[in-house]
Amino acid sequence: MKKPTVSLAKKLLRLIQGESLPQGQLKYSLVDAMVEEGVLSIRSTGMRTSVYCRDASNVDRYLANHFGIGDLSRFIAAATEIDLQRSTAIMVASDSKLKTIRSFKGFLVNCSQPLTATLDGVALEITPRAGIFTYIYDFEGFVPATDITIVGIENGENFRYVERQQALFDSKMVLFVSRYPQSGDLVQWLRSIPNRYVHFGDFDFAGINIYLHEYKRWLGARAEFFVPAEIEKLLVTYGNRDLYRRQLSNAPSRDSLPELSLQLLWDLICAEKKGLEQEVLIGLDKS
Repeated sequence: MKKPTVSLAKKLLRLIQGESLPQGQLKYSLVDAMVEEGVLSIRSTGMRTSVYCRDASNVDRYLANHFGIGDLSRFIAAATEIDLQRSTAIMVASDSKLKTIRSFKGFLVNCSQPLTATLDGVALEITPRAGIFTYIYDFEGFVPATDITIVGIENGENFRYVERQQALFDSKMVLFVSRYPQSGDLVQWLRSIPNRYVHFGDFDFAGINIYLHEYKRWLGARAEFFVPAEIEKLLVTYGNRDLYRRQLSNAPSRDSLPELSLQLLWDLICAEKKGLEQEVLIGLDKS
């Protein structure tokens, strides 16, 4: 038998507090079982049939024995808690999966030179080291220095070798952030800080759509799409026609593009009938 939903738990709480409820509001297999076992009772008055509780302790014992719920009020509070911890879920319902709980939130960051920030008001230095990334869990309290440019990277290999791509950006103070693990955390954090955001993705219709729908719509004028100066040469030399063909049906309209650089990129993609993946820039070390 499944653990009671929050909606049913709230109705059971009303019953053990002395209320009676119309039977039509309690069409649950669990309620039927509790009535059958005498834990809950049925009362008919004229045309009205209601469910009530004779002894609240019987309901408490039933929920404890069948579902490990020792306190119905705490169960309801825990099931509706936004940031519920698994330890709390086990305590109130003997179940770490009482509700869907994100064990990991946040995102990865990387850099090619030490950068300063604060985490929950405490100074933090992010130091680059080959093969190691920094994972920001409590991102709500993570505040980088305002002169740092945030560069969002779509692909894992580019994120791994940021030192080879630092020179592509006009700012020397760059914090690279990874789009993966993909969740709303990164955009939520970006919206909370004033820093400039540059999106570094694939130079194709899919990359443009990711930028428009996941970032630009939320960040507005603070966001821009990175287009390298030599994009035309790169498209001609390394572009992939299959990318263009596969993505053509989902191409954004040129008139919908908010930046001139995006419009020019759109023109080049259509002229060459090619798309370009961002990994090609890993080898263009300009340092």
